[in-house]
Amino acid sequence: MRLLHRFLLLTGSLALPAAGAEAAKPAFLEKAEAFPTLETARGLTSIGERIAFRAHEEPFLVVATVIFVLAILHTFVAVPITKYAHRVQHEHDEKVKGDPDHLKRVSFKGTMLHFLGEVEAIFGIWVLVLLGAMAAMHGPAAVTGYMMGVNFTEPLFVVIIMTLASTRPVLRFAEGCLRFFARFGKESPAAWWLSILVIAPILGSFITEPGAMTIAAILLGRKFYRLKPRPVFAYGTLGLLFVNISVGGVLTNFAAPPVLMVAQKWNLTTGHMLVHYGDKAVLAILLSTAAYFAFFRKDLKAMAAQVPDLDGDGIADWTQRDNPVPFFVTLTHLLFMLATVVFAHYPPLFIGGFLFFLAFTKATQHHQNPISLKGPILVGFFLGGLVVHGGLQGWWLQPIIASLTEWPLFAGSTILTSFNDNAAITFLASQVDGLTPALKYAVLAGAVTGGGLTVIANAPNPAGQALLARYFGDGVSPLKLLAAALLPTIIVAMCFMLIPDKSAHAPENPPPAAHRPF
Repeated sequence: MRLLHRFLLLTGSLALPAAGAEAAKPAFLEKAEAFPTLETARGLTSIGERIAFRAHEEPFLVVATVIFVLAILHTFVAVPITKYAHRVQHEHDEKVKGDPDHLKRVSFKGTMLHFLGEVEAIFGIWVLVLLGAMAAMHGPAAVTGYMMGVNFTEPLFVVIIMTLASTRPVLRFAEGCLRFFARFGKESPAAWWLSILVIAPILGSFITEPGAMTIAAILLGRKFYRLKPRPVFAYGTLGLLFVNISVGGVLTNFAAPPVLMVAQKWNLTTGHMLVHYGDKAVLAILLSTAAYFAFFRKDLKAMAAQVPDLDGDGIADWTQRDNPVPFFVTLTHLLFMLATVVFAHYPPLFIGGFLFFLAFTKATQHHQNPISLKGPILVGFFLGGLVVHGGLQGWWLQPIIASLTEWPLFAGSTILTSFNDNAAITFLASQVDGLTPALKYAVLAGAVTGGGLTVIANAPNPAGQALLARYFGDGVSPLKLLAAALLPTIIVAMCFMLIPDKSAHAPENPPPAAHRPF
């Protein structure tokens, strides 16, 4: 526990540069900031002209994008690498069978291949390549300057909110809430499936999307994936979960990462989000889930026979350590989650609160399950690597966003989200001056629409994959996930863009007097 406390204090210090230790901004970032002015002076207006000019002015940015593309391609071969790693390890185990020295059972080649096939580690691995290229082209000082300017608040927040959401008291509370809705269907597998995939994503607007993803993924694993469903059901449910979580967080202005990035600058209050995005998001979730339910109804009916009803009450007996958790323990956990959400932008506060939370779990250990930080830390590592790479992609993304009209911008935002995280897309859009309300609506709607297509499209997705990957053999296939999420994504797109929105062409609201988290 003491070592864990020291680790968290160290990671907290990474979120912001230490006082008096700020490094100089690298030359390539200063040059990138001057691109719009230089392009205006030269009369460069088309997307191609501007991107070509930027590539010529700063070749390192091109190198950074090539490395980022290679990292994305690496995720598509992660499953084959993992399969090969298992084969190498098996061959090594056969070779040393019977040897009393257990240390010889470790295969360096097999272990390294397994690491290279770990999706959560891929972007971190390629960060090493990126920083090596940065040092070679601009010197070691540029590496320090860039890394000290990267904001790791979101990865740290996701690590902590994932850990809080996966604790036994929070899971039991969330399961109780979902059971209320599942009882309308006599707690059958179909009723639980609908409850998890509809109610949990909507709850994400209040407990944040990473928290909702953690709870939904754990419950899906316990109640469905452990029954070893056929692959089409496994991928279909995962794709639907990713899409529903991405759009389910837009009922408020603080739960979805792409909304958070622009809420203050675009004056997106919770009331505004609820009225102009929330109704369409809920409709999209209901339509998408209904479509998949119709397709998987036979699978869900078959699962009912796999879950025994030992007490004869007509309700499937889902067993999971039934002894109750005292109310004050559950309430304290929920208050810690609330504090983490409120202070989501202040790492010293939410990390400090987490240290107190760990002490509380130690005092109430008899009501807890063991807390495992492996999954949350891997997800944080994934997001941290994505943040490092994503910070160098604005040079080509910004001209595209600034040059598109409403429908092309929506489509471009949806597609680009699949490759660069939806929060990065909306952040870059917020840096473009003169966007009309219609264009702001299009880019934000596109960002949340495309948030379920890939693992890197939305910050909570790596959490869902990390929790459910063990049910997919050698890992989740990116292409199969993309195919599974395509239909729900199309339904979401139709809801957001075909249902008229009066605010899209209304005059902008005056800026708020002060920013509030809610």
